[in-house]
Parts: sequence; structure tokens; C-alpha cells
Amino acid sequence: MPSETPTPIKLEDYQPPAYRIETANLNVLLDPTATKVISELKIACQPDTKPGTPLILDGDNLKLLSIAVDGEALPSNAYDVTPSALELTPPTGDAFTLTITTELNPEANTQLMGLYRSSGTYCTQCEADGFRRITYFLDRPDVLSVYTVRLEAPRDACPVLLANGNLIETGLVAGTDRHFAVWHDPHPKPAYLFALVAGDLAKITDSFTTMSGNPVELNIFVEHGKEALCDWAMDSLKRSMRWDEEAFGREYDLDVFNIVAVSDFNMGAMENKGLNIFNDKYVLADPETATDQDYANIEAVIAHEYFHNWTGNRITCRDWFQLCLKEGLTVFRDQEFSADMRSRPVKRIADVKLLKMHQFPEDAGPLAHPVRPRSYQEINNFYTATVYEKGAEVVRMLQTLLGEDGFRSGLDLYFDRHDGEATTIEAFLKCFEDATGNDLEQFSLWYEQAGTPTVSVKTAHNPDNKSFTLTLSQEIPPLPGQKSAKAAVIPLKFGLLGPNGQDLEVSTADGKDVIGDVILLKKPTQTITFQNVPDAPKVSLLRGFSAPVRLTQDQSADDLAFLAKHDSDPYNRWQAVQTLATQTLLARTEAVRRNTDFASAADLVAVLQTVLEDDRLDPALKAQALTLPSETDTAQEIGNNVDPDAIHTARSGLIAEIADELQSLLLPLARDYANDSAFSPDAASAGQRALSNRALHYHAHSSDPDAVALVNDRFKNANNMTDRIMALTLLVHHGFDGASGALQAFRTRHESSALAMDKWFAARATAPRDDTLQVVQDLIADQLYEPSNPNRVRAVLHSFATGNPTQFSRADGKGFMLIAESVLEIDKRNPQVASRLLTSFRSWRALEGRRSTLAESALLRVSSSEELSRDCRDIVDRTLQ
Repeated sequence: MPSETPTPIKLEDYQPPAYRIETANLNVLLDPTATKVISELKIACQPDTKPGTPLILDGDNLKLLSIAVDGEALPSNAYDVTPSALELTPPTGDAFTLTITTELNPEANTQLMGLYRSSGTYCTQCEADGFRRITYFLDRPDVLSVYTVRLEAPRDACPVLLANGNLIETGLVAGTDRHFAVWHDPHPKPAYLFALVAGDLAKITDSFTTMSGNPVELNIFVEHGKEALCDWAMDSLKRSMRWDEEAFGREYDLDVFNIVAVSDFNMGAMENKGLNIFNDKYVLADPETATDQDYANIEAVIAHEYFHNWTGNRITCRDWFQLCLKEGLTVFRDQEFSADMRSRPVKRIADVKLLKMHQFPEDAGPLAHPVRPRSYQEINNFYTATVYEKGAEVVRMLQTLLGEDGFRSGLDLYFDRHDGEATTIEAFLKCFEDATGNDLEQFSLWYEQAGTPTVSVKTAHNPDNKSFTLTLSQEIPPLPGQKSAKAAVIPLKFGLLGPNGQDLEVSTADGKDVIGDVILLKKPTQTITFQNVPDAPKVSLLRGFSAPVRLTQDQSADDLAFLAKHDSDPYNRWQAVQTLATQTLLARTEAVRRNTDFASAADLVAVLQTVLEDDRLDPALKAQALTLPSETDTAQEIGNNVDPDAIHTARSGLIAEIADELQSLLLPLARDYANDSAFSPDAASAGQRALSNRALHYHAHSSDPDAVALVNDRFKNANNMTDRIMALTLLVHHGFDGASGALQAFRTRHESSALAMDKWFAARATAPRDDTLQVVQDLIADQLYEPSNPNRVRAVLHSFATGNPTQFSRADGKGFMLIAESVLEIDKRNPQVASRLLTSFRSWRALEGRRSTLAESALLRVSSSEELSRDCRDIVDRTLQ
């Protein structure tokens, strides 16, 4: 029999805790296999708690050694205990002290949740439910406590002892080889923000002075020998701190801010108060091992976790259904930071591409859920693109609706009103209503409904009365658990372009539907008429991607070419190119399936030529415009009966045609690129590299016999990882002469760098070649493959499943079965990593019949397992709905 499905947890069942934990004093005696945790908890009744109400504390695989109330040991018949719960009836009175001693085995904790030990370093991950793996506790986000933590460990093995807050005492343990450190965090926080780190670590140190003049010590702790790789992270941290003061008035509130980089970590990073723990891929960087994208990611993730100090820590979630309250809001903040640090248009395009690649398919399939879900079986499975990326888009729409000043006043009120609280989406929106006088009831539907709205557009021009009419409609198709949806508020930034390409100044017959350059679509269907429009304009709609919707609009190639050349909105210029490319790819994919001739790509080639020749566009924006929609993007547009092989053939052929047609413009960009100057991660330099490598990508598909030599030269002469890994990927994916030698040369050069080798593994796993399945199996058997390291697993298996559509979705089903069997194996040691890998099946029903049947068989293989984790049971059941 398959494993039992857990009972769903529902938002409607939320009840406040009967007790609160005012202070938590922890004494942690570290040992690799027998760590003792002595927790002294000051517990108080809530005002409405009835006498005799049981106290039920959460646990997870805990071993209880002792328990006492107000210093008196409890007999075994005074409480009920299991590895997952501790229940007792508290003494009469308003408050009491509960002392609990538990024993843990950090060395055996392969789930990497709670307290674990990796490469000799003790580390914690407590979000969402990890603290209950350390001690029995009210492990829920609405229980906020003041923590004092004493850490004790052997001095030689663990010279570094870190916890949340400020360091208040250190010393030696008399008569032993052990030492201790005591940390105090004055800010009440939920258990999920607790953290400790202990080990033999190096550090780099800097300082920051807040806008109030308070000095803050900044430390980044890493493995010895990696100190030089932390400079960019430290620089990003300091810029984040200053930016948050200037942009949002938020000041840091402790004496020290510590970051620790570890190699074994399930997530990207964790915002624990004053002690951020990071996956080291988001801290370590130098030109030899990190790409431009790595530098940008480090900058963004460092900022994201720091910004959580206010949006997540000082103000946290009442319950896990409110997860988007901290994550969506903080993603919006880190996006704004990165936009200010780099190119705002390029950053916006990159964020939208990420949303469409990950969140749109999630929103259209069996794993769809609202930004604020109404129920869950396993909260770890709701750290999703919907909560993070769509959650950020909802916040951005709020800013568009209220204007920057109104948004800032509402957010300031939120910080003032709810500081030190665990709160809700309703309370968040109420601050904006109170600050601006706006009614946001209809807007709140964005938090309650799943699915991506489709906005359909029809236009009509009347030359007699010089009017132009837009008819807009919105619809969300039925989804599992959501048969219908209400009309939401959709802010559509727009422009009307005249014959000369300039934006028209327009007036409307009904001005309440239009505020400035924003149309407010509030009904299922809405008509807006513009006056004084003598000529039929070109419509630029959804500028800046002002709402997370799909736009369907009858636009000709001429219309798209016009917008690509003239639109004043950089995002919509890019989108016009993408739309034209998508139309071309869809037509060519259908031609491949029908074995008919391709239609001409002359319109697209002409538009790309215009982009290349436009000196007003910065290189990074040109590189984005030259990047065709991915095979996954194209599959989404097709929607059903998807044939990945046909898409790949169509896309590869189109790239080759563009490469040959525009060779005179692309070849100089690829060939004459000067990479012998000193590397800099700044946006301008990264943009130059992006454009040159995009040109090289095209040239690798061209008919030029010198293309192979050019790619090999780029690999051999590269002085940075961005160029080196791009060239290696082209060599491997095309099977060019020199690929084997390049793979060996890369491995020889970077074998000691796990982060660099992750790129080597991913380049091989994503090759769209028939032999890649065997290559992936060989990679899993490679001596450098570390099945316990989430980064390495993601580099191979996740890269294969999500970045190699033709091979994951092979017609023989072997790609599906490889991932299914891998999920079952990984699930035994790390359910979180396994369940995230399992989500690669989310679009299986959209595949053509044979592939869909084979994918279902692989999912049923997973579902039939008798010992499947809660994490994977939840995903597979929903995916098979």
C-alpha cells in the first residue's frame, strides 16, 4: 500500500495559540552524534485560555531526556511524549517555566532541516518546521519569543560559535577543552528564525554606520582559503544596507550582522535574525569560477535576505498561509534594488522571463495555487514561484495602482503599525487603504485566486469621429479546485503610438477607467474609447509588464516590427520581438510536425537587424532581444499535444537561419570581442559579454565552417567563467570537435571548485543529444557526484529534467523514469530536494499522447512507493490529479 496522505491544514481552521513563550533560554552542548539541548522556556497563558487547557508542543524525531516545571522534575505520568509531540497540563497560574532536555544526532541528519553537521560544521535550517527537530516547542510563526542562546563545543573543532543577535559573553569551560559563547537577540522572533553555526571557519570583516550613526560589525564566515571569494558579497551587503535606508527608510537594529556560507544547504539562503545562513553559491565569487549571472544572483540574494530584516523578521507571518507577505514583498524589494544597481529595463525583462518560465506553467497545471493558498499538506512544497515571483508582481501592481508616493506611505504605515508582530495579508492591505483612501477589496482577489488571467484585446478606429476603442476582457480558465474565478483589478500600463512612432496624448470618454497611463480593467469585459485620434494608432499594452497576465492581441508582423522599432517602453520593445519570434516558432513547429516547408522568417530577421543596428540600445538589452523564446516557452504557447523534438528542430533551424542572414552583424560581435582586459562584474561589462556570447551562440548554429574554431578559441582564451562556460556549453551541445578535450581541460582546471564543477555537470546534463541520458547516468556514477549535496543534485538531475526538454521527455520514456527513480532514491535522505525534483513533471499532461502516457507511468511509479515522504506524496498526488 502507498504511504498515507496527511490531513490537509486549512487557513479557515486557524486558531491563535493557547499559550505564548515569552523567553527561550537555550543551552546547546554540541556533539557530532549526541548534542544535548536544554531549553528553559517561560510560558504564559493567553488571556482567554481556560484553566486546564493542555499545552501541546511540536517535535520531530526527538529524544526526550528530561522535563521539569518551575524546577521540579515531572514524573512520566504527568505528560505524554512521542517523537513528534509533548503534551502536559500546565500548573495553575498565569505563567511557569518549562525546562526540557533533548538529545540530537546532527551527523545523521541528512534532511538538512533542524540542526545538522556537514563537513565538520554545525548548522541549522529552521524554516518552515525545523526548530521542532531541535527541541519541543510551539513551532509556529505567531509565537514570538526573546532568545538567549548559550553554545558550548570543543575549542579546537569549533573555534567559531554563532547564534542570533548580539554576543554578550564568551569563556572557557573549566577543566575541559571546551568553550562557550552566549548570544542574545532583543527582538522577539518566531522559532523558524532561530539559527546557530559552530565550526572551524575563516571570516572577512567590515563595518557599516547606519543613518542614525550606529556602528555595525559585518562578518562573512566561510571555509578556510575562500576568504578572497567573499569581497563581492560584502560589497553587495553594504550597498543593500544603504539602499534600504534611502529607498524605504529601514535601518539595521543590531550591533553585528553575520553571514555564514555553507556547501550543503537545501535553499538559497535563510534570513535568520542577524545570522544569515547561505548556500555558498550565493556568496562565493571570483572571475575564475563565477559567471556574470552568479555575480548578479549574489547581489540579489544578499540583498533579499538582508531586506527580510524588516519584511519577514521585524514583521513576520501569522501563519504559513501568509508566506507571500514576507517573500513576495521582499522579492519586490530585491528586484527594485537590483534595478537600481544595474539596468532597470534589463532587470525587468529578466524578472518577467523568470516568471513566465517557472510561475506561468505552475499556474496552469496541477500544482496551481493562489499566492496565498487556502490549504496545504506539506508547507515545504509552497516555497514556489507563485508565492515568490507572482507575489512580487502583486506588490508591484499595488505600487502601480497607488503611485510611488501612495505605496510608500502605505508601506511606512505597515512598518509603524505592525513592527514586532506576526500579521496577515488583510492587515497589510489595510495599511494601504488607510494611508491612501483606496478600496482594495477587489484587488485582494490576486491573493485568493490561482491561475494566470488571459486579457484579450480588440481594437476599432473610427476615422469619421476620430475615436479609437479598446475592448478588453479577462478570464482565468478552470483549475483543480477552482472551477471559476472572479474579475480582478488588472492595471494595464499603455501607450498609443502615432504614425511617426511617438506616444499620442489622448483623452477618454470615460476617464474613471484610465488614470494617467494606466487602464484599470475591473470587469470581465470593458470598453474604453479615446477621442481625438485621427489615425489608427499602434497599441502598446502592458508596458513594463504591469500585471502578471497573458495578453492575446491580433498584431500583424508589421505592427510588431513597428513597436520593436519605436515603442518608448523598453520592455514592450523587447516583448514585440519575442511575440514575433513566438509566432514564427509556432508556425515552424507545426510545419515540422506536418513535414511541410517553413514560412519565411524575413520579418523576424529584419526586426533583429534593427535591434543590432540601434546604437541607442545598451548591449545587455540587445542580448535579451536576440535571445529567442526557449523551447519551454514555446511549449507553453502550444499548450497541448506538445512534441519537444519538433520544437527543438524548429528553434534550432530558426537560429541557424538568423545566424546566416545576419552574419555580417553577428560575426564581428563574436569574433572581435576583446576579453583580454581585466574582468569587472559591473553591469556595462556584463552587458558587453552577454551580447558577444549571444552572437557566438548564433554563429555556432551557422553554416560558417570557421564556427567550430571560433568557439574553441573562445574557450581556450577566456579569462573569466562567463566566456569559458558559454564556449564549453556550445562545444558540448553541438558535439563540436574539441568538446572532449575542453571538458577534460575544464575539469582539470576547476576540479577543486565545487561551484565551478556544478556548471560542468549542468552543461553536460542539458545537452540536447540522444546520448545525454547515458551521460547523466555516468555523471551520477562519477566520483565527483555527491548525492548528499543539493547543489550537485540540482546541477545534474534538475538541470536534465528542467533544462533539457527533448531528453527528459524522450519518446521512449527513459528520461521520465530516470527522474522518477532518482526521486525515490533521494527521498530516503532528503525529501525537500526530492519533492522539488518531482515538480519537473508538472506539465506532463500537455505532452503529446505517447509521452504523456509514459510520464504518467513514471509518476505512478513514484506514487506506488510505500515509504514516500510527506513532501513527495503531496507533490505526486497533486500532479496526478
